[in-house]
Amino acid sequence: METQQLIDTVLGISCTVIGWFARELWTAVKELKTDLAKLREDLPKTYVDRNDYRSDMHDIKSMLGKIFDKLDGKQDK
Repeated sequence: METQQLIDTVLGISCTVIGWFARELWTAVKELKTDLAKLREDLPKTYVDRNDYRSDMHDIKSMLGKIFDKLDGKQDK
């Protein structure tokens, strides 16, 4: 009977450890899902859209081009 009690004890302890580990994994996955959902909401507010960036850079480059053209046309001696 001692062998059966030992097997039952080992199985009980191992099932408890596996159950605890599975619960921790489940909680971590749930937290990751909520973090990902929050990131999806906050990401467009934090970063600039690629098309907006390109149009802004085009405007800046055209302004700089006009400034350089005026500087090249200036005849200071």
